[in-house]
Amino acid sequence: MSNWTFDLTPKNLPKISTKWRQIVTAFPVPESLVMFKTLDEKESVSMHGQMPIVWDKAEGCQVSDPWGNTWIDFTSTIFVANAGHSNPKVVKALKQCLDKPLLHTYSYANPERIEYLKALINVSPANMEKAFLLSAGTEATECALKLMRMYGQQKKKRRLGIICFEGNWHGRTMGAQMLSYNPKQKEWIGYLDPNIHHLPFPYPWRDIQEPSKFFEQSLEALCKEKELDPSQDICGFMLETFQGWAAAFYPPKFVQAIREFADRTGSLVTFDEMQSGFGRTGKLFGFEHYDVKADMLCCGKGISSSLPLSAVIASKEIMDLPDIGSMSSTHSANPMACAGALASLQVILEEKLSERSASLGTHMHNKLIEIQKKYPSHISDILGKGLLAAIHFNTSDRRPLASLATNVCERAMQKGLILVHTGRESIKIAPPLTIPQEALDEGLEVLSECVDEAVKAVKL
Repeated sequence: MSNWTFDLTPKNLPKISTKWRQIVTAFPVPESLVMFKTLDEKESVSMHGQMPIVWDKAEGCQVSDPWGNTWIDFTSTIFVANAGHSNPKVVKALKQCLDKPLLHTYSYANPERIEYLKALINVSPANMEKAFLLSAGTEATECALKLMRMYGQQKKKRRLGIICFEGNWHGRTMGAQMLSYNPKQKEWIGYLDPNIHHLPFPYPWRDIQEPSKFFEQSLEALCKEKELDPSQDICGFMLETFQGWAAAFYPPKFVQAIREFADRTGSLVTFDEMQSGFGRTGKLFGFEHYDVKADMLCCGKGISSSLPLSAVIASKEIMDLPDIGSMSSTHSANPMACAGALASLQVILEEKLSERSASLGTHMHNKLIEIQKKYPSHISDILGKGLLAAIHFNTSDRRPLASLATNVCERAMQKGLILVHTGRESIKIAPPLTIPQEALDEGLEVLSECVDEAVKAVKL
């Protein structure tokens, strides 16, 4: 069982019993080891990077295993359960599909798809008139790549260049990985698309005085190096609305400079809203923090709070570029996924979860900054907006402390709190937007305890 990131040797832990947390066994649970052994034997090790918790039930902001342990969930299963785990309205919508029964329709029409599309377009920006529904986020970014290039062809661009950004991540399929930055994770492809380019990301620690000039100078250098004519050789920009691992947002003036450039050169601006959409950052769509128009949105994760669904949303002009039958997917617009997504969207709107994320997020960030102030030599940044945050563990001279971040995650797990383990120097926090403040505060207290203990155990 050496293929697991975390130690699978059971340890006796202090028992915990609160309204929100229960730790009643050794951990990892001895009875779970046979399950992890089976996964080790039968499943790709690429799936084995998270903490050794067997999820048996998830409701609201809590996750439980089969042996009586319960955790406060600060992950929303990686930004999915925005409306809460197993939200009763989502469950009811799924049961109605089961009771029909209606589980799959391919691309044939179904009422669930029609009603969801109407609701989705109704809440989307005014210039976005149509959507294409898929199953996974990486499908959506692949679709956006195709649409940006088809748009460039229609506009008779000489080259179909796409501008992306350092550090951004857009998925694991080939086109999505080329749009993404991580060079090592693209080595398997064997070649790089010469018309996909990457500009430096305006990280807050770069101390950029004029974000718009930083963009303009970076783009000018790229065009000079690659001999690009901005009007003829660029057809689109792909931005991860915030940089995932870091919860780092762009300075608004940086994005506004992109928008101005795109307008001058006839290029599209696409936002990858996988982690930021559907209330997570305190607005329904995260790009709204930049006060710009988006030409296209790629959505997923929190779109349904449950089943696999993603979407590309844009104007009729863009969405109708592919001919009939030339862009579809076996599970596109699955009726159960659409039913769940409609119920989730209704919960987000009716319960004002975007606004709740903004107000609770301010409270959460203030608490995290208090933790940072205690350990300025270990915590360099608290980034994010709304109920999204990343704690960056770096020394004062910005040496990454990835092992410290992992240690904090493991200690939190042992105390009944699940955090997003990135595998690098950041820990991400993204509880369901429905989390009661009492549970949020208890989780933040546990996090503070874990940071205290982990920092005391580390030597810089």
